Amino acid sequence: MIPVGITREGAFVLEDDDPAKFRLDVTALPQVLDNGSRILWPDSIDTRELSVRSAGGSVRSLGDVDVVFPILHGPYGEDGTVQGLLELIGLPYVGSGVLASALGMDKHYTKTVLEKAGIAVAPWRTLTAREWAAAPDAITASASTLGLPLFVKPARAGSSVGVSKVSSLDQLPAAIEVALREDSRVLIERGIAGREVECGVLGGRGGGSPRVSVAGEIVMTTREFYDFDAKYLDAPGVELVCPAVLTPDELATMQSIAARAFTAIDGAGLARVDFFLTPTGFVVNEINTMPGFTPISMFPKCWIASGMSYPQIIDELIALALEG
Repeated sequence: MIPVGITREGAFVLEDDDPAKFRLDVTALPQVLDNGSRILWPDSIDTRELSVRSAGGSVRSLGDVDVVFPILHGPYGEDGTVQGLLELIGLPYVGSGVLASALGMDKHYTKTVLEKAGIAVAPWRTLTAREWAAAPDAITASASTLGLPLFVKPARAGSSVGVSKVSSLDQLPAAIEVALREDSRVLIERGIAGREVECGVLGGRGGGSPRVSVAGEIVMTTREFYDFDAKYLDAPGVELVCPAVLTPDELATMQSIAARAFTAIDGAGLARVDFFLTPTGFVVNEINTMPGFTPISMFPKCWIASGMSYPQIIDELIALALEG
């Protein structure tokens, strides 16, 4: 394995092959520091050789790359940009391609594509920073027609960063400003009352249909919503239940919608599809094309509950990537 890290400044560096170095810590999240090395990507599609230039300037080969596992969240990671780089240099990689990655990252276009495919999504409207500066009163009036509560989200951010719950319209301006610090486009979305359930999707082997895991459920006990601290820092107030208690018909319906959503965005490899189960049926909240793989993440939990071990999940993803 060749561990490649990306610093906050965007430098690709050779990292230590030490998972403990990046273990989640509630007091200080791990980060990739600039150690002076620089990864040198293949200069043509005729080679898969990766090299590194040390801080002292010497260059050595790291060997040929079989497959890249882009374990990245957020902009410039799971949004199609790194996937585009790998396409240009001809390296196979785990997960969705440029189009599906970009769609999955952009909440507005995810909803647009799913709605066109006949899949229920929460009503929403999208605004830009310029529109908000020009007509805040008109936007507030338009948002009021969606009903309360509302959720305000950056259109292209991940891990619930910049997301706010709005219970009264006087909270809307502050929530929009929080979201605009993360992205120039913001989603205002009707809050959906229902159970929060999720399932994992794996691409089909040999061009076959997508495979869908059993469902997991996010149960809020004391938190307002499933925020960053709950997702990554194991903060209290949330319980992850897997498998979720669903009827056979409910599970079959959910799995069918998840497969349709995965296909609608041209997904590949893997995804996690998040739903609300309401009295009138399932509503898709989002599709995550590179879901979390931490010990508290739902994607591996759902597949383990479906009968796969953690190593088998990894093996399957690599095999799918090598299939192309």
